[in-house]
Amino acid sequence: METRNIALITGVGRKEGLGYETARQLARLGYKVVITARDHRKAEQLAAMMLHEHLDAIAMELDTTDADSVNRCERQVTERFGRLDVLINNAGVMTDLTSTIATANLELVKSCFDSNVFGPWQVTQAFLPLLRRSAQPRIVNVTSGMGSYDDPDFGLHHFPGALSTYALTKLTFNALTVKAAKELKDERILVNAVCPGFTATYEGLKEQGARPVEDGAKSIVWAATLAADGPTGGFFRDGKPLPW
Repeated sequence: METRNIALITGVGRKEGLGYETARQLARLGYKVVITARDHRKAEQLAAMMLHEHLDAIAMELDTTDADSVNRCERQVTERFGRLDVLINNAGVMTDLTSTIATANLELVKSCFDSNVFGPWQVTQAFLPLLRRSAQPRIVNVTSGMGSYDDPDFGLHHFPGALSTYALTKLTFNALTVKAAKELKDERILVNAVCPGFTATYEGLKEQGARPVEDGAKSIVWAATLAADGPTGGFFRDGKPLPW
């Protein structure tokens, strides 16, 4: 039986991404990290890079929008470890960047909700039995300040009308976090939403003011490593509550 804490992260397909940096930071803290992506080859390449750094990681295929893929991954984790200590719902998409409520293609909107809400929801459902076997289970939902009303930079009251679809999916994901936290509180499962902030996960974003991906990942790691008396049902950036 594996004695180290085991963390599974969804959406780890790019070296520059938040998922990969989060995996590296958790592994440095002694976690065994399961990195997952729709493209298993990409996850394998990233796991090999971590192993080259002497960081403990394995790769598994996981498409959060595909129930069969989710169930296969859950069976693999069950057979290999028998439990899960941390689930980080990191996978998501930002599409339809210029549409508004008036112009949005609703089929694309539905696809976004599949990726950003229903995908992590079904992943959470699938892995709850394994989380219940952990001594200190944690669920971290990677959302966005765009999913709040009052975030001073990105909130619904302050940000221009663009990116409406993305904002609505993250608003829903934040609400899902609150409901899950209340439902699972008596089972000692801490569930929190984290906004990593505007991070430089793509070329050119740093020049637009994005902060280093290392800083964004620290927010996620903070929520993943909360003590037993830590908060649940909250929305945080850099370990500090964000306005809803």
